Amino acid sequence: MLLRGTGEYNKFFAEGVYNCAGCGTPLYKSTTKFDSSCGWPAFYEGFPGAINHSPDPDGKRTEITCAACGGHLGHVFNGEEFFTPTDERHCVNSVSIKFVPEKSS
Repeated sequence: MLLRGTGEYNKFFAEGVYNCAGCGTPLYKSTTKFDSSCGWPAFYEGFPGAINHSPDPDGKRTEITCAACGGHLGHVFNGEEFFTPTDERHCVNSVSIKFVPEKSS
């Protein structure tokens, strides 16, 4: 289990794509990553159709999972006023994603 602020991608901002660590499906573009200071990688949107949203049983949070394999990614939060285009924060665990650098031309 990773502790807050210790994940590999928390303060990582290279250009590329973040794929599901379980199945390799592309989930997030690096251009949608932002520093929310929450201690985990934060994104404001994923690739269309790549991420499922499901309410947690307690109704307080919304779990996000890979649409292809069902792997747990983290949770999504709305209305926190980070001034992102979607006003969402996908709080993602570093162990659930794998970064692929942008290819040089």
